Amino acid sequence: MIRGIWTAASGMNAQEMRIDVVSNNLANVNTTGFKKSRANFQDLMYQTLLIAGATTTGGGQIPTGIQVGMGVKPSGVQKIFTQGDYVQSGNDLDMSIQGEGFFRVMHGTEELYTRAGNFTLDSEGFITTNTGDRLQPEVSLPADTTLVTLQPDGQLTVHGAQDTILSTVNVTLVSFINPAGLFAVGQNLFRPTEASGPAVEGTPGENGLGTLANQSLEMSNVSVVEEMVAMIVGQRAYEANSKALQTGDSMLGIANGLKR
Repeated sequence: MIRGIWTAASGMNAQEMRIDVVSNNLANVNTTGFKKSRANFQDLMYQTLLIAGATTTGGGQIPTGIQVGMGVKPSGVQKIFTQGDYVQSGNDLDMSIQGEGFFRVMHGTEELYTRAGNFTLDSEGFITTNTGDRLQPEVSLPADTTLVTLQPDGQLTVHGAQDTILSTVNVTLVSFINPAGLFAVGQNLFRPTEASGPAVEGTPGENGLGTLANQSLEMSNVSVVEEMVAMIVGQRAYEANSKALQTGDSMLGIANGLKR
């Protein structure tokens, strides 16, 4: 009976984490380049009271055995890197990755990676993220820039007056063997880990990398309907586990109240 109480409590804790993950997804439904997360769970160890296949005293064999589960625990919170919807922004500095890959940005002295292409300019004319992290390789726009164009293969051209070309630079992308293993540091940035593997740089459109487009943005891949359904399921599972806990407590109270 006590075992059932702790098992139900583990289920309530698991559903709390599920709601936390769903809430974060919904909070970032309009965050550019955001990738939703999914909570994964696994069952705990089992108390084995009777082993399947054991021989009985009569010479027979036990077909199924008796194993009682001890509950559930979170096994991971996984980032889902499916494609988000695209929106046309009309801003020359906005870029979107259509397919696999990440932009490289310099965050202080550390190189990090992002899917968010809502870039802007700093005081020196360099293309940066909204938090001031410069796009790599660095691109500086002169004061007389009139237009910025970006080809699908990453060739970025800076135009001046009368359609003169002021400069060109090749914007590269990077890929990872296991993007779900990246460490999310916030601000739409990711850091490589042992699980993700090293960053592999390449030209957009080659070796499985996506292509680039400017004047468009990739939005969050969160589906509000799916997350609301997941929230309802998590809430109902939490309620069911709380009922199991209350039932176990009631049964324990009855046992404690027995009199001879």
